[in-house]
Amino acid sequence: MESSDRFAAAQSNEGRYRLLIESITDYAIYMLDREGHVTSWNPGAKRFKGYAANEIIGHHFSTFYTDAERAQNVPGLALEEAARTGRFEREGWRVRKDGSQFWAHVVIDAIRSPEGELVGFAKITRDLTERRAAEAKLRESEEQFRMLVQGVTDYAIYMLDPNGRVASWNAGAQRIKGYAPEEIIGRHFSNFYTVADRAAGLPRIGLETALREGRWENEGQRLRKDGTAFWAHVVIDAIRDEEGKLIGFAKVTRDITERREAEAALQNAQATMIRSQKLEAIGQLTGGVAHDFNNLLQVISGNLQLLNKDIAGNPRAEMRVQNALASVARGSKLASQLLAFARRQPLEPRVVNVGRLIKGMDELLRRALGGEIEIETMVAGGLWNSLIDPDQLENAILNLAINARDAMNGEGRLTIEASNAFFDDEYARRHDEVVPGQYVMIAVTDTGAGIPPELLDRVFEPFFTTKAEDKGTGLGLAMVYGFLKQSGGHVKIYSEVGAGTTVKLYFPREVASEDTLVVAPPGEVKGGQETILVVEDDNEVREVAEAMLTELGYRVVRARDAAAALAIVDSGMPIDLIFTDVMMPGAMRSPELARKAKDRLPSVAVLFTSGYTQNAIVHGGRLDPGVELLPKPYTREALARKIRHVLANHGQRRVTSQGSQQSTNKHALKGTMVLLVEDDELIRPVTTEMLDDLGCEVRQASTAQEAYKILTEDLVDILLTDVGLPGVSGLQLASDARAHRADLRLVLATGDGGLQSEAEHLGAVLLVKPYSPEALREALTTALEVKAVSRQC
Repeated sequence: MESSDRFAAAQSNEGRYRLLIESITDYAIYMLDREGHVTSWNPGAKRFKGYAANEIIGHHFSTFYTDAERAQNVPGLALEEAARTGRFEREGWRVRKDGSQFWAHVVIDAIRSPEGELVGFAKITRDLTERRAAEAKLRESEEQFRMLVQGVTDYAIYMLDPNGRVASWNAGAQRIKGYAPEEIIGRHFSNFYTVADRAAGLPRIGLETALREGRWENEGQRLRKDGTAFWAHVVIDAIRDEEGKLIGFAKVTRDITERREAEAALQNAQATMIRSQKLEAIGQLTGGVAHDFNNLLQVISGNLQLLNKDIAGNPRAEMRVQNALASVARGSKLASQLLAFARRQPLEPRVVNVGRLIKGMDELLRRALGGEIEIETMVAGGLWNSLIDPDQLENAILNLAINARDAMNGEGRLTIEASNAFFDDEYARRHDEVVPGQYVMIAVTDTGAGIPPELLDRVFEPFFTTKAEDKGTGLGLAMVYGFLKQSGGHVKIYSEVGAGTTVKLYFPREVASEDTLVVAPPGEVKGGQETILVVEDDNEVREVAEAMLTELGYRVVRARDAAAALAIVDSGMPIDLIFTDVMMPGAMRSPELARKAKDRLPSVAVLFTSGYTQNAIVHGGRLDPGVELLPKPYTREALARKIRHVLANHGQRRVTSQGSQQSTNKHALKGTMVLLVEDDELIRPVTTEMLDDLGCEVRQASTAQEAYKILTEDLVDILLTDVGLPGVSGLQLASDARAHRADLRLVLATGDGGLQSEAEHLGAVLLVKPYSPEALREALTTALEVKAVSRQC
């Protein structure tokens, strides 16, 4: 075509479409008939595929697919999907004429006549392997090119005149940007840019770059007709005639909002994973340090308290001992805060109404903050309950209040609010750690100096503080954050420099009734005359505990490990309470010692103590049901009160148990720890729900290997295993488990009722599939009763 003819053609719609397609260098654009035969072929397609027009026109487009995809009828399925839905899009390997392969992005759009009849298909292929520029030349009539461009709906393909005004507009452009052709043709393309990009001259830069270099490619935000923004990938190519004169620009735009959102979600997930790994590393370090550190503090604290009695009447010495004890308390608080941040502190959650708890803190807060801080509490009506550790919640609120006091330099207003809140699915989608649902919100607001925006993301990091060097450890907010996350909550912080800060804590709603919180009355420390077995591997800690208990009037027997303690129990010596460290050397762990001791002495009470519990008696950050724990370091007073509390509770439970013997069977399974080993992904969750309904605590495994690990770590009462496990069978697992723990109850689940003899040989109960909740309950109850009978015999 001569340049004059070409210029004349450019003035018509069809001509513009022809020039447009001829100017697009990064796409192979061609047409197929309804059966998939190639009916047009442009130079871009020839560059990608290697075929000349006379070699490929009339051939089926499946020629470009690999043998494997042709065998799977991928070409036919692609045309079917395009005909059915209007569009087919995919990435995959395609084959050139010479047999070499390239990775292609393919879009097939169905082309229909005005009457809706399927005419053929428009096919756009982009070589994502090299992305080299190539001039496209169309092979069909101007009407075909017009239909081709108009049939593409996933790309905005249009032309600009040399000044940047829109000269053509396809259906894809209308769909993506929202303008009808008559609304946008003749207007400048800068209308699609944000105010900031227009002010920066980005539209001009795009045209100048394309004019100078032939092409401009960019990703950025663009605007639709309704003012909404979307992320776009844009390519602008300069269009010149055969003499090199600029005719205009070809512009291809694709909406990549979903891709950008996916990339952002991936980056957020990676950042969350890194934070989680960092937290886990700190937790591992903290746990090891806390155990040894608290043992040292216990020795120091215990000896200082025993020394108090020896120096009575010497004010100077008494003052020094009290100063030393105060330092021990600060060290203990530091270790506790580290464990809280690392989510390793054992929580004792109760169903709490936080409104009543906050009101009950009024006097404590006024003493801690001083008279110059005005305190206001606002509790919404109908406030929901929450399952939370009340002592740790008080500590968290107190930490926030003290931080607020320091931010206000001791003078200002502190507001504490409590209300109900709800997080919807959209909020949860934007915050990975949040579960949608109902929450109880506590907000602590001050009128202090505020926090600069660049520091807000760091305020919950351990040891980070904006205070002077001698004014804080940087662990207060870290403790609040760890406690909140360990409780399944969520935190948001808002701050404005010069105006103040608000920290909002969200705890999941609990529908159960509020628990009655019993506060131990102050008074004289009381001891007793019971016999206590002290189990502690640290000689100095053991000696201090023995001395404290002896001074309180108890008869004390001591052992350095679990095996020695069990030997004392087996000797027949009457023991009222076992006071044992959680972290114990040797093959037998403290939870196993407690279980075996109770098998031999049902009347014995158990009190654990530790500076770091790890996973022995704490799961999900919470103490196992029925477990009593005295954290190290402890004072003589705390030890005395806890001993009396545990002995009293244990005695009450025994009386209650004897008085309700008739209902034992009904509630026998409540709190029973069941290890469910089932490889079937459909059966396992159903059985877990049945066990939950029966009141059991459930641990799950899909293989024997996973079960072995759980059996060495958890206090399992009943092993409920499928017989037909992959690898090691359920029978072998049950046999190995019984060899490891003679007191373990066994239930074998199987579809083969002929395994009764094998079950009897193992002392197991056979549960035949499919089983009902009632059959499951009977099997578990029988397993417990069988074991009880064997002990009585």
